[in-house]
Amino acid sequence: MIDALAGSRRLMGAAALLALLAVAAGLVTQHGFDMQPCPWCVLQRLEFAVIALAGALALLWRSRGGLLVSAALVIALANLGVLSALWQHFVAGASASCNLTLADRIIGALQLDRLLPDVFAATASCADAKVDLLGVPYEFWSLALFVVLEALAVWAVLRAAQRRR
Repeated sequence: MIDALAGSRRLMGAAALLALLAVAAGLVTQHGFDMQPCPWCVLQRLEFAVIALAGALALLWRSRGGLLVSAALVIALANLGVLSALWQHFVAGASASCNLTLADRIIGALQLDRLLPDVFAATASCADAKVDLLGVPYEFWSLALFVVLEALAVWAVLRAAQRRR
């Protein structure tokens, strides 16, 4: 008998992979194309990394409960990511300096900027980091991916609920 939750776990695995690809894309644009990140960019990078871990949880914890915990974490983190991207665009990007913001405090408290500076160190102000990619503000690409990740998690939960009936 085929595992009834396998399709839902694959969706969560896809979410984890997409989130990792987002981190990789951020690193390529930073180190390959000199698009330096601001604190809010780095916070979104962290949110994608944690979403990848949360999505992978469904692959490791192979039960309905594991899937639901994984999906709930992805949904919550994706919502935080949406808020971060919107804040970056509408508030932080409009200010000359974004030092000592919530994003700075979170990354600093976790000491990620010291432990993994090539990944989590903010090297630009929010105003300087304001760039477009293919004519779309960079943070809107991030926002769109957070929405896709949330949709994958919701789809996984709905699919698992249908299989239960």
